[in-house]
Amino acid sequence: MELSDRTGTLMSGRFLSALVPFLCGVLAVLFSNLPLSLTNGLVPAPLLALVPIYFWCLVRPDLMPPLVAFTLGVLEDFFSGGPPGIWALSFIATYALVDRERDAFAGLSGVGAILGFAAAMLAASVCAYLVAAFVYGRFPPVAPLSIEFAVSVLFYLPVAALLGWIHRRIVGPLRSEF
Repeated sequence: MELSDRTGTLMSGRFLSALVPFLCGVLAVLFSNLPLSLTNGLVPAPLLALVPIYFWCLVRPDLMPPLVAFTLGVLEDFFSGGPPGIWALSFIATYALVDRERDAFAGLSGVGAILGFAAAMLAASVCAYLVAAFVYGRFPPVAPLSIEFAVSVLFYLPVAALLGWIHRRIVGPLRSEF
């Protein structure tokens, strides 16, 4: 294999592996905003887009830059039908928190890992609540956001397990040298 072929293959592998976290986030946004409900709308959909942001920010921060978190927030705003900027700002604020405290969050396992995500989800929820209060000029009800918080934390484990599998099976091999 010539050097140029090897370099091209390596570069395409790195590009694809860098694209995977973004695509995971896009799929999470789309999946959580599907117009389907098993509970007839009694329970809000989980905020699945935060899971890839949290996961990749801890595991591979080079593959989840702030611009990707912002873009996923804009997509969440667009597909959820809320005012633009609420989730974009919330995702950036949460990204900044997780990035700043990466060593503390990355060292968590088991129940601690769930609590770490719960802390990140709480930061995103509080930020979204405050931005919504500013946009609407009044404080919105807390109950829907609280339920969305609980459902999102509940869905963290299966989604994080899927992202871990994607990291081991797809991203890792794509980034290795040929």
